[in-house]
Amino acid sequence: MTSDNEKPAIEVRGLAKRFDDVQAVAGIDFEVREGELFGFLGPNGAGKTTTVRMLTGVLEPTDGTASVQGHDIRTEALLSRAHMGIVPEQANVYLDLSLWQNLMLMAELHGVPRRQRVREGERLLKTLGLADRRRDKARTLSKGLRQRLMLCTALVTGPQVLFLDEPTSGLDVASARLIRQTVQELRDDGLTVFLTTHNMDEAEEMCSRVAIINQGRVVAIDTPERLRSAMRSSQYLEVAFDGDEVDLAAFERLAGVLRLTRAGKCVRLYGEHPGALATEVVRLAETTGVGITHLCTRKPSLEDVFLYFTGDHAQELEQ
Repeated sequence: MTSDNEKPAIEVRGLAKRFDDVQAVAGIDFEVREGELFGFLGPNGAGKTTTVRMLTGVLEPTDGTASVQGHDIRTEALLSRAHMGIVPEQANVYLDLSLWQNLMLMAELHGVPRRQRVREGERLLKTLGLADRRRDKARTLSKGLRQRLMLCTALVTGPQVLFLDEPTSGLDVASARLIRQTVQELRDDGLTVFLTTHNMDEAEEMCSRVAIINQGRVVAIDTPERLRSAMRSSQYLEVAFDGDEVDLAAFERLAGVLRLTRAGKCVRLYGEHPGALATEVVRLAETTGVGITHLCTRKPSLEDVFLYFTGDHAQELEQ
């Protein structure tokens, strides 16, 4: 939650959307702080895209409310959209216009003064590595370059909040890296970014906080580090033994071991205190004459957290 004197960039209260008999979004609540890079994660069909479409004015909510930069998305739709830049997953640039014409058209439609849009257009094309293609038709661009152009057209309007829907999905490595780098620099400059992605490494690297939505409900929201730390039972000790004749059952019976799994040539011993468990494993190995070639503690990744809240455990959490 934001403090009393800090107005959130995005505020969502009881937001819901129903399509006939399907409840796509079931009354969700969250806030996005000014200058925050906020990740919105969820499996296909969880309500992620529907939520973004409501926030950006594409869909009318069935119930609840939301505001962007203090403007209600329903009663002040034009004002809320005036503060947004939007980069959809599928680039929808004007294919028969040049890159420069795409940029200038978008800026003009948003009322950006001519001198400002020319200056910003030139800067953005240079930043996203498109300056030498400015006269080329957009249809000649690869998917990665079109996505870079979409980011340019979203930013040339000077938004206060940037919505990114799977911005690096299916892109070449160079384009994906450049887009991530550019977005992080925008965040550092104070822009609020709302990012949806299936790439857990991307979310963990870029986002200050993430929300996980599943079956239309927000099931977790916090910093990636706190979400990982909260799953103490998913911490584990990774061990590789020297030789194949190892009595794994003896290690599984050690105090503090919740479960044992195999991961290639390694064994994972799950427990809430993997550091203390390492001491017991080394002691048992010495007693039984077993050599250890690899030993390290691991915390759950953001992907582990995501799977916990959206996989088999999700039904257990609802009961």
